[in-house]
Amino acid sequence: MEGQAFRFAIITCSDTRKIEQDTAGAALRSLVEEQGWQVVSHVVVKDDRAGISDQIVHAADDLDADVILTCGGSGLSLRDVAPEATMDVCDRNVPGIAEAMRAYSMQITPYAALSRAVCMQRGRHLVLNLPGSEKAARENWQAVVGILPHAMKMTAGGGH
Repeated sequence: MEGQAFRFAIITCSDTRKIEQDTAGAALRSLVEEQGWQVVSHVVVKDDRAGISDQIVHAADDLDADVILTCGGSGLSLRDVAPEATMDVCDRNVPGIAEAMRAYSMQITPYAALSRAVCMQRGRHLVLNLPGSEKAARENWQAVVGILPHAMKMTAGGGH
């Protein structure tokens, strides 16, 4: 599976942004494509738990995205519900990936400790919560991009 052209979906969670203002989602699209991977969907949804969950399910079950990146909605605001929406529709927690993103970001800013981001599996699909700011989304991507091919191999049932 390593070297494969993985399929990604990007779900930006925001009450204030439209796709045209979604610099973090656009940056993630570019970073994914730089790896030779495909973005099959990029949408902006309101900070609504059910709406975010619906988009995760659609990306996994209908679009067959290998990796689903949520962007935004993982902080301390009461409207930040991406982690809960992710947990609502996923099967298994993958805490090490979220921990790696926080640890990497903590070297840059102590505010990384305020992230509630999770990483989970929905069947053979991996769902990662990333921050909504472009700078932080890029940093979190940098923290995990190197392990994604192996993670996807494992998620698809491959051996170590």
